[in-house]
Amino acid sequence: MPDTTPTPPATSEARHYSVIIVGGGQAGLSLSYYLRQAGIEHLVLEQHTMTHTWHTQRWDAFCLVTPNWQCALPGHPYAGDDPHGFMKKDEIIAYLDGFIRAVAPPVLEHTEVRSVKARPQGGFAVVTTRGTFGADQVVVASGGYRTPIVPRLAERLPASIRQVQSADYRNPQALPEGAVLVVGSGQSGAQIAEDLHLAGRQVYLAVGEAPRCARFYRGRDVVDWLAEMKYYDLPVTEHPLREGVRDNTNHYVTGRDGGRDIDLRRFAAEGMELYGVLEDYRDGRLRFAPDLRRNLDNADATYNRINAGIDQYIAAHGIDAPPPSLYTPAWTPAAERTELDPQAAGIGSVIWCIGFRPDFGWLEVPVFNGRGHPGHERGVSAHPGLYFLGLPWLHTWGSGRFSGIARDAQYLAERIAAACSPEALAA
Repeated sequence: MPDTTPTPPATSEARHYSVIIVGGGQAGLSLSYYLRQAGIEHLVLEQHTMTHTWHTQRWDAFCLVTPNWQCALPGHPYAGDDPHGFMKKDEIIAYLDGFIRAVAPPVLEHTEVRSVKARPQGGFAVVTTRGTFGADQVVVASGGYRTPIVPRLAERLPASIRQVQSADYRNPQALPEGAVLVVGSGQSGAQIAEDLHLAGRQVYLAVGEAPRCARFYRGRDVVDWLAEMKYYDLPVTEHPLREGVRDNTNHYVTGRDGGRDIDLRRFAAEGMELYGVLEDYRDGRLRFAPDLRRNLDNADATYNRINAGIDQYIAAHGIDAPPPSLYTPAWTPAAERTELDPQAAGIGSVIWCIGFRPDFGWLEVPVFNGRGHPGHERGVSAHPGLYFLGLPWLHTWGSGRFSGIARDAQYLAERIAAACSPEALAA
């Protein structure tokens, strides 16, 4: 979709806006939707193209892990005929393209933000590859998953092993022949390992501390139960972990083929080789922590704990549902294996699935804590006029997802409107 804002000249200051949104993903576009409704002048700056990560950072067999009915971007709810299904990659892109058309945001694509600085007199200077803009208020909607994480030990692996980050994985056929080592068992790692396993590839999986959950339980999708239980409305301030929940790894499950559990133990019984956390590579051997059994047990404990909460809800409300059940291990490691010779195992490629980190190096405003994370309350920072949107657990579980971004965007739009000048509201 072409830019809807004229290209500014590369001068000392291209133009001043009431609000500048940094990031043209679903978060930035959701806020643009509400600002347009309020008549607030604004500009969206996008380094690549709108919603580009959905085009470039998803593998071919990717699908949603939450049911389609949770796709509830503002003014653009899911309207298909399979609300309890799971859209595939092409369907997700089509859904987002429809959202872009509906919002028709004022956007400059292919515009990288180099720095955002607070001005002594108020407002911000936004330096970009297409000039410097002024703004009364700035919303950072660039996402919490920008920079792929690859450990330094990757530098020491043999040159014969091809290394791929999860954002660059496409399909089993695109990898060299031989076995594949998948490092990390969060949502991406578990699903990519499954994708390779189903294709008949020999998979070695370094299992981390990610929890798991059931896809269906007692006659319904677990997401449906948790929504009815109001879990997705729980604000971070009321979560038992408080802000610590933002550091949690997402539960692994899949929407593939209509949705099912991901059971790493079953994969192991079928031939997938499971190890603990990858710690090092030296003397020609991969070194793993002796924690596979613990990681599998903890993931299963979370699985059973979520189901037990559903059991309690069903009992408390007298709901007629199929009987409860308890997951019992389909396979247990005989012993912890802490070493692996990748060449002897025939490993031809490694896929790093250990996550992403945010990149706020360009934001030169003192709002960060000691861990480099932005401080905010429901997206409102301590610095007047600076906001964040689209981060995991910004307010609720759905803050970084299609299901909860509208609520967060509407809230920030109201705060922004309250701080706008009468001229901006009349624009």
